Order: sequence, then C-alpha cells, then structure tokens
Amino acid sequence: MPAISPASPPEASRALGLSTMAFTICFAVWTIFSIIGLQIRNELSLSDTQFGLLVGMPILTGSLVRIVLGIATDRLGGRIVYTLTMLAAALATFLLGWASTYPQMLLAALGVGLAGGSFAVGVAYVSRFFDGARQGTALGIFGVGNVGAALTKFVAPFVMLAFGWQATAQIWAAGLALTAILFWIFSKDDPVTAAHRHGQMPLRSLRAEFAPLRNMQVWRFSAYYFFSFGAFVALALWLPHYLIGVYGFDVKTAGMVGAAYSIPASIFRAYGGVLSDRVGARVVMYWTLIVSGIATAILSLPVAVPVTVFLAVIFTLGFFMSLGKAAVYKHIPSYYPQNVGAVGGLVGMIGGLGGFVLPLLFGWLKDETGLWSSCFMVLFVLVLGCLGWMHVSVRRITRAATPQAA
Repeated sequence: MPAISPASPPEASRALGLSTMAFTICFAVWTIFSIIGLQIRNELSLSDTQFGLLVGMPILTGSLVRIVLGIATDRLGGRIVYTLTMLAAALATFLLGWASTYPQMLLAALGVGLAGGSFAVGVAYVSRFFDGARQGTALGIFGVGNVGAALTKFVAPFVMLAFGWQATAQIWAAGLALTAILFWIFSKDDPVTAAHRHGQMPLRSLRAEFAPLRNMQVWRFSAYYFFSFGAFVALALWLPHYLIGVYGFDVKTAGMVGAAYSIPASIFRAYGGVLSDRVGARVVMYWTLIVSGIATAILSLPVAVPVTVFLAVIFTLGFFMSLGKAAVYKHIPSYYPQNVGAVGGLVGMIGGLGGFVLPLLFGWLKDETGLWSSCFMVLFVLVLGCLGWMHVSVRRITRAATPQAA
C-alpha cells in the first residue's frame, strides 16, 4: 500500500487555526442558553429544574451526536462533516428566535446542540495533520475553542438587553453560518481522507471502527472527561445563575464573571496539551483530580464562602479542569491512532452528557434541598470516584508491567 503523504507544516497550521476558530464559534452557540436562558426563565416563570433542562438540552444533542460525527469524520473527512454540522446548527439557532413556548424552545435547543458535536469532528480532523509527538499540543490548542463560552458571556448580555433574546439567537446563527462558509472555502482535506479518495487506503469496516469501544480503558477515559469537560460545561451554564442567587449579582456582572471563569478554563487547555506531551498525561490527570477534589470540598460547605474566596477557588478549579481536558485527549491518538473518531467521539459524548446531566442535577438538588452548594457536593463525589478508579487502574497496570516488583 502506498504511503500517505504527510501534511506540510503550513497545511497543518492552517487546519489547526481554521478548526479552532470554527470550534470557538460553535461553542459560543452551544452555550447560548447560559445567557438568553435567564431572560427566557423570567418570561416563562420557569423553576430551577425547568431552567436546568432548557440550558442542558443543547448539551444533550451535542453529546449524543459526537460518536456519530466522529465516525463520519473518519470515513468522509472533517472538511465536509464540519461544514454541514455548522450549517445545520446555524439553521436551528435561527429558528430558535421564533419559538414562543417552553416545548418549542426545548425542541429548538435540540437543534442548537448540533454545534457541540463539532468537537468530535475537529479532534478527528486535526489529529490527522500532526504526528504523535505534537498531537497533545495541537489538540490542546484546538480545545481552546472552549473560550467560545466566554465570548457568549461577555457579549450576549449586552446584545440581549439591547435587542432581546430572539435577536441574540439569530445574530449568533448568522455568525455560525458565516464561519461554516469560510471554513469550507479555506480548508483542505486531511491526508487520510485524501488517501481514501485517491484509492491509496481502503475504508475500514464499521466493526473495526467500533472495536475499541469494548475496552474498559476507553470508558475510564470517558469518566475523566465526564468531570473535566462535563463539569466545566455545567458550571459555565450554571455559574451566572449561581452568582445571581447566592451573591446577588446582576445579569451583566454574572455574565462577566462567568466569562472570566470560562477564559482561563479554555485557554490553559493548550498548556495542558503541552504538559501532557512533556511530562505525560497520567501525571497531569493526577494533579487535576487531586486539586479539583480540594477545590470542590471547599465549595461544598453549606454556608456560602466570601465572594473573594469563591472566585479564587472556582478559577483554580477551572484551570485544572482545562489541564485535565487536554490530558484525556492526549491519551486517545496515542492508544487508538486508527480510531480517533470513534474513541474520541465516545469520550466526547460521555463528557458532553456530563454537561447535560449535571445542570439538571444541580437544579433538582437546589429545588429539593435549598442548598446552592449542593452542586459542588456532587462534583466532589465525582472527583473522588474518578481519582479512585484511576489510581486502582494505574497500580494494576504497573504491577502487570513489573510483576517482580509486586
């Protein structure tokens, strides 16, 4: 079989830049309900549980479609799948502006969620342009697109207060459609897709694509991502509501603080990729889970901590979450280079489901207990579970590799 021509450094850089830009806009659309949902909540007099379902519905769609989009990218190429995904999400976001009832908004939110599925497409697409030594850094830079959540929190409150939430949704839809067009014009097929189209490499069977999903290791990576990414998304959605309810912030201030949380938790994902390449993803994951356990324990106190302490701890938590997100995705192309779409799609799906389930759980616990800090109690238990599973698995792997030591 002829060798696949590797991508040149300029081609790789262009693919990474375009994909990161597209993912940033997709993430801004994906988290739009964190801001416009506040106005919708007041207009429709929603309970905390109903509000949690509304902001979580796009996360559900964006999670469930990831494995499908990841495999489609492996087979069809990221250029076409990325473009079509963005156009479909833009259409749904535009139609959201015409919704007037809660059920209609839930239905439209499902379509908005397609924007979140773009992550699996981008991971599979970008990873094919870089060798193993640089994939952690490249995927970490791509993951900086999470900063789109901050873009929404910075800008959307002002747009919403000036023009209403309907216009905000339609402006975000127009931005996503424009991004899709620019991506299609300036992007190129990745080397593997080009090889498929020129007959240099046959397509693998669907059975081969799904085969690694039987490995428990893949599900362990998914658990890490359920926390490091799912909890990040959940907090990005929940934080403005939390700040208004606990500390009495207005919507503009809450949005700005939420954006300030999202920015370092997104930008430092690139640093997490660099660290994972240098010191190993396992070390980075250990530090992520240990520090996150301490942070969530502090925030779990039933009495609200001073706002300065809260902000310091929540920013620390966001920073280490960003490192953990990169570390998880450093593992995937290293262990499963032929199945990045399927494995990355599954891990992304489970992580995204965390962003859907956790806001619902936060809202339900707040309704049932009256404790705002109950959301951090859940995260504390989740971190301990991940840390325990990781440590037991690492010890088992170490003993199997060096039986004489055991």
